[in-house]
Amino acid sequence: MSLTASSGATDAALIVQGTEVETRALKMLASLTGSRSIMGLGRGAFRMLEARPHDHIAGFCAGERIDWAWVPQARRLDGLKLAAFDMDSTLITIECIDELADFAGRKAEVSAITAAAMRGELDYPQSLRQRVALLAGVPASALQSVHDERLHLSPGAESLLRRLRQLGVKTLLVSGGFTFFTDRLRDRLQIDFTRSNTLAIEDGKLTGEVIGQIVDADEKAAELARRMDALGLSAAQVLAVGDGANDLKMMALAGVSVAWRAKPAVQQAATHALNHSALDAVLNLYTPGSAAAAPDPPTDC
Repeated sequence: MSLTASSGATDAALIVQGTEVETRALKMLASLTGSRSIMGLGRGAFRMLEARPHDHIAGFCAGERIDWAWVPQARRLDGLKLAAFDMDSTLITIECIDELADFAGRKAEVSAITAAAMRGELDYPQSLRQRVALLAGVPASALQSVHDERLHLSPGAESLLRRLRQLGVKTLLVSGGFTFFTDRLRDRLQIDFTRSNTLAIEDGKLTGEVIGQIVDADEKAAELARRMDALGLSAAQVLAVGDGANDLKMMALAGVSVAWRAKPAVQQAATHALNHSALDAVLNLYTPGSAAAAPDPPTDC
């Protein structure tokens, strides 16, 4: 994971953030890295300037439940033009298909397949068809029930999307989940583009099939590539956030990729990992530019 890069004090700052970062922890990190200047970035987030790499940073931060990253000074927030997000367990806290399966009394079975697919142990299209087949006969009304009763935004998601709109950054929600949910999130969060799967419904019930091409890892990457081409963007202008193996190809196209409370393989492949901070902490992985002069509102944790 490139957040362990050894680029030091001259061209990168050490960003540390979490739900709560104690003064004691900051002092220890300053001692380890030789940083003599610490700037607050908002609640629970700090930029440590003139810091030097140290072998004990990772272990110390893990023990303190602190996210950390080396952020190049040249990576400016006003250079970000497109942000792409996975949905399930990233922008929202649940896996929608697992919650739908609960209405069929098969949540444990579907959740086990979901977990294996997210770890990259199963072919995603095959695993999705297996899981959707188990939903056959579930009332279509269950979609609305899951949305209204179980779907919750990840901490910081709403403030992140609001800030991106303020900065003029285009947003893309690309998911192996379902249009019923991505459409509603698009409207709620004012997301610019979405791409996801469509569940077949007949006589008011799910048929256990997906209509059209399945949005898998390749299609996620292809959708992001299409949006980048249409907007004339380079990788350096793009951010991608995900948590599972089917996000890796999409994340590889972005100049900055963030593994959000993700599976180990995803954390290893991403530019940065966030395991403790709210989702809007991704903004601190950029050096503030002129477009980001106004302070962010508090995170909606």
